[in-house]
Amino acid sequence: MSKTYKNIKGTFDIVPDPSISKDASPFSSGQWIRIERVVRDVVRRYGMQEIRTPILEPLDLIARGIGQLTDIVSKEMFAFSRDNTDYVLRPEITAPVVRAYLQHNMSQLLPVQQLFYIGPCFRAERPQKGRYRQFHQFGAEIIGEPGPMADVEVIRCMVDIYKELGITNMELRLNSLGDETSRPQYKAALQEYLEPHRNDLSETSRSRLEDNVLRILDTKNPDEQRLLQDAPRLSAFIDSESEDHFNIVCEMVDKAGIPFVHDPFLVRGLDYYTRTAFELESPDLGAQSALAGGGRYDLLATELGSKNPVPAVGFAAGIERLLIAVSELGDTAAIDDGPDIYIASLGDTALKWAIDTAAALRSDGGAVVTALAQKSLKAQLKDASKRNARYAIIVGEDELQSSVATVRDLRKSTQEEIPFASLPTLLKRS
Repeated sequence: MSKTYKNIKGTFDIVPDPSISKDASPFSSGQWIRIERVVRDVVRRYGMQEIRTPILEPLDLIARGIGQLTDIVSKEMFAFSRDNTDYVLRPEITAPVVRAYLQHNMSQLLPVQQLFYIGPCFRAERPQKGRYRQFHQFGAEIIGEPGPMADVEVIRCMVDIYKELGITNMELRLNSLGDETSRPQYKAALQEYLEPHRNDLSETSRSRLEDNVLRILDTKNPDEQRLLQDAPRLSAFIDSESEDHFNIVCEMVDKAGIPFVHDPFLVRGLDYYTRTAFELESPDLGAQSALAGGGRYDLLATELGSKNPVPAVGFAAGIERLLIAVSELGDTAAIDDGPDIYIASLGDTALKWAIDTAAALRSDGGAVVTALAQKSLKAQLKDASKRNARYAIIVGEDELQSSVATVRDLRKSTQEEIPFASLPTLLKRS
């Protein structure tokens, strides 16, 4: 008996009609296309240009960029070695974008680069709703601008994408992480506060106490959350320049009409963030409330080999999570990718005519499908309906002799006779 194969757990095939299989992505390819088009349309309005980086990157790039002690690097990477080199399937795209920016000296073309990306990422974590081993990330980055208005521009772009998809009840969580001098001071103060409570911490938090103490602020453990209520606040250690920067961001976000809260415990899961950090949530989504997140990462470029710091800010989000959010809160419409015309032919001569006519209509810009072998008219019209075609052109011996086709509007259930020479006018109706 021959072996059969399935997709790897935590990955999905994206098919036109997901109802055909419980193993496929629950969202159709038409829904994916619509999401991607909305993302591209919104970022285009902000002047963003697309950048595409390889799925495969040097492991050291990701480890240095994200941080050696983050959960992603220590637990969740798909990594392998070949020819004495360590590689990784990228778990996120910001570090690769900065690598490309530096490698190709992109600042010479434009001092401020406004970039966006859409592509697959990989993390070796336990698959669950909204978290997969292969997922698709989109995001936008402004590289080369240190001022707070770049932060605001990125935040507004992020929010506009969700608004465009019908999600309106959103809240932005904002915090400032300070600069490279204030963060070490705060880390030391937080460690000093938590050390006497070491035995009250979970195993995960105890491991973070020495090496990655800020990540304890992200805890979902109720006892640890109560303990943190009396912990030192990062805001008490923020340098004045970072504080002024953050105040302007808050002022402009408020002017934009975006609801936000200052969350002193927001630190984000990646080590490269400095100053502004943010997350977008919808309270209507319950436990899966996170929509997107990002922040400023002015020191990432130096971590990746740049001689000088390069100011940068961006956001990222997962398309899978966005689809879940849209299915629960927004507009679930899919892109109508059905053909404009389906040509149903009766007889060998009509079939040859159909093949030639389909080619001619395609050259006029139409999406045209035709049966490729003899079938009954009933079977062909059923096929046209399943494909969601707008019109069916029906041609047999009589139509060939008169050079007049029978045309059905499959959405309005109407029928008319149209001369062969006038068939291209159907494309203008579609």
